[in-house]
Amino acid sequence: MVKTFSLPKIIEMEIDALVDSGYYSSKSDVAKDAFRTLFETKKNLRVVSAVELYKSGKVSLGRAAEIASVSLEEFKNILKSFGVSIEIDAKGSDEGAREILEERG
Repeated sequence: MVKTFSLPKIIEMEIDALVDSGYYSSKSDVAKDAFRTLFETKKNLRVVSAVELYKSGKVSLGRAAEIASVSLEEFKNILKSFGVSIEIDAKGSDEGAREILEERG
């Protein structure tokens, strides 16, 4: 999946400097590390993304709890707090979630 986005010039230069220094092997590695760090340090973002993935049917209840890094019971309570109905037999593809978890490694 290739996505493009624009960054302020100074950040682009800093990323280039990290790659040029050999600290990272590519801009892609910088971005992966940045997003991994974002989700590790801001747990609420993992929860919100897990809720959205579950609501859209892209992942099962169990997989969403795993993405949010909480127990199944905790995730059920989170869904209630977001006003999301719990589907007993959620039909979704866990393949995307597997990729998410594998990349976070």
